[in-house]
Amino acid sequence: MNKVSKIIIIFLLLLNNCSYKPILINQNLKFGLNIKSLEGNKQVNSILKNKFRNYGEGDKILDLSLETSKERKVVSKNSKGDPSIFEITVNVKIKIEDNKKIIIKEEIIKKSTYDNISDKFELDKFEEIIIKNLTENISNNILLSISNINN
Repeated sequence: MNKVSKIIIIFLLLLNNCSYKPILINQNLKFGLNIKSLEGNKQVNSILKNKFRNYGEGDKILDLSLETSKERKVVSKNSKGDPSIFEITVNVKIKIEDNKKIIIKEEIIKKSTYDNISDKFELDKFEEIIIKNLTENISNNILLSISNINN
């Protein structure tokens, strides 16, 4: 057998044995979320509100209180003193209650660094994408934490 044939066979075996499944997709979540309070950054709040809107019904309705913040800072500057690398931090403080009893109280912080772009319009769009991705990652962490408690 030549080298190419071996590589193809190994690839097919690996592909066939891979059992990746998204954690929260097609899972029957037995809880609903009621957003009790949502304070802080408007952009992050909007993303979280849209994400949790789909979880309004269930066997058990949990009250969700969120306090969000977003920070953008310069990590590095070039020789002229202009920013060359930025960092965005999205912070979400979570409190989840079941019948007024706190079952989860935590803070999730996600960060991302990126290079400066000379076109400010493109930089703004790129930052929006980063914020959306970080916030969706946080929302998935929240849902995963709740589903782990309920199982």
